[in-house]
Amino acid sequence: MSDLTAALEAFRSGLPVFLLFTGVAAILLIASIAVYIKLTPWRELALVKDQNGAAGLALAGAIVGLAIPISSCLANSVSLPGLIIWGLISLLLQLLAYRITDLLLRDLPKRIQEDQAGPAIVLVGAKLASASLLAAGLWDPSLHNI
Repeated sequence: MSDLTAALEAFRSGLPVFLLFTGVAAILLIASIAVYIKLTPWRELALVKDQNGAAGLALAGAIVGLAIPISSCLANSVSLPGLIIWGLISLLLQLLAYRITDLLLRDLPKRIQEDQAGPAIVLVGAKLASASLLAAGLWDPSLHNI
């Protein structure tokens, strides 16, 4: 078998798995964004539509922060059940970390609604930091032997 034939065969057999795993990860991400938007104490989408930059920053940070741990799960998963289980766990932990951040920054909803960029930037930093730590913890291959 030539190198080209082997490469084409690997592509043919790997593409469906890639599409399935990536599709499941995308569904997990979309679901987590929807849950996040429901849990936030302010109406981010309405604020963003009204040109509130602080709400836009906060929402963008949340979306990227939710994507980081699910990306780690996707990169390390050896099975679809493993991806789903660890993806759900990572997203629940990230949503919990977001909630703790919101509680620590008590006046945050009011400040976001007032379009204050400073608190939104701190919020983005906290969400990305927690996402990075969670993603690193999920990097252990022994977790994904499900």
